[in-house]
Amino acid sequence: MRLRPLQSAARTAAVLALAVLGATALAAGAQAQPTTASDGVSADVHHGVKPQHPGIHAQAVTASSRNTLTVRSSSSTGVVSPTPKVYLVFWGSQWSSDPAGVAPDLQNLFKGLYGSQDTWGTILNQYCEGVAKGTSNCGTKGTHVTHPAASPLAGVWFDNGSAAPGSATAAQIATEASHAAAHFGNTTQAPNLNAQYVVVSATGTQPDGFPNSGFCAWHDKTSSSYGTLAYTNLPYVPDLGAGACTTFTDGRLLSGIESTETHEYAETVTDFWPSIGWNGGNGEIGDECQNLDAYVPLSTGSFDLQGLWSNSANKCATHG
Repeated sequence: MRLRPLQSAARTAAVLALAVLGATALAAGAQAQPTTASDGVSADVHHGVKPQHPGIHAQAVTASSRNTLTVRSSSSTGVVSPTPKVYLVFWGSQWSSDPAGVAPDLQNLFKGLYGSQDTWGTILNQYCEGVAKGTSNCGTKGTHVTHPAASPLAGVWFDNGSAAPGSATAAQIATEASHAAAHFGNTTQAPNLNAQYVVVSATGTQPDGFPNSGFCAWHDKTSSSYGTLAYTNLPYVPDLGAGACTTFTDGRLLSGIESTETHEYAETVTDFWPSIGWNGGNGEIGDECQNLDAYVPLSTGSFDLQGLWSNSANKCATHG
């Protein structure tokens, strides 16, 4: 969980004031209150928050036993996503405006996040499910995360038949994830053991209080009639300006949302139904390494990928 500087002084002052009031809620393991969507879909307590400003985990880049990730359940489902499938959901008719080009950028990111050129994603291969609780080294045991041999982007939906709420609640975001599962035909638990629904909100919207809630994004799980679903609340990060939610200061507007989404993607893969997956003293695999970003060349372009904690390397890394 990292906090990032905003470009505007006014925004900085506002978010810092809120961060002081909500510092406890942003601490590792902090949870929002559970809510229930209007159509009966239960939005469970969400985890995996990536804050906008550096601070509480600045020390995590330094290797220590506290950073080592261990599995929190011996379950054989819901711990990791063995064969990740990403569904991008561009929510609302507001996507008629996309000034930063977020929609094509995220699609290109996931279209290239596979194969031999993607050495970042290979960090995830060491983590598994179906091993004893407390395991820190899977070895050859359990079911490991498999590095994608083809693009993990399994579907794209512009749900633009009507406007998304201007200030969607966590419950409404969870409900949209459920609508996406139905749209893509994932109507039983089996396909949803690897599906993650990334609910991307349009410019000018404030999902779950963004940006004043102090986060860049978060991921979570929710109960639905299609089983337990893994999903991400991904706001329009470029609305914060260049330099937000990334360590880079080169003025590239899309870096922040790329860093944010790769943070959430990796955390969803390794802690699929929070928090029975892989966690350490400083949080999940992305929380551990919020002060490390790298531009990684893929077949579809060069993208800002956030560093991840590697147990095998005993450090934050941007390649396996």
